[in-house]
Amino acid sequence: MLLMGLRLPELLIILVVLVLVFGAAKIPQLGDALGKGIRNFKKSASHEDEKDTIDVTPKDEPAQQGKLPRGAAATATTPSAAAKKA
Repeated sequence: MLLMGLRLPELLIILVVLVLVFGAAKIPQLGDALGKGIRNFKKSASHEDEKDTIDVTPKDEPAQQGKLPRGAAATATTPSAAAKKA
């Protein structure tokens, strides 16, 4: 039995080391967390493919930066103007 180039003796040694390091009770939790992580990765990778095909068009014209509404120029102060007053 070959699994990524590992034979049965190597797999048993790895299993024994895992049990010694983490304890027998933690091994199922580690496997569960690893499985959830792999599932989330696959799910996010498939969503990235869907995002590439979505057509994104602006609904309205984008707001122009730097322009204030009428009447706002008299009351608005910039941070540098406020610092000069103080």
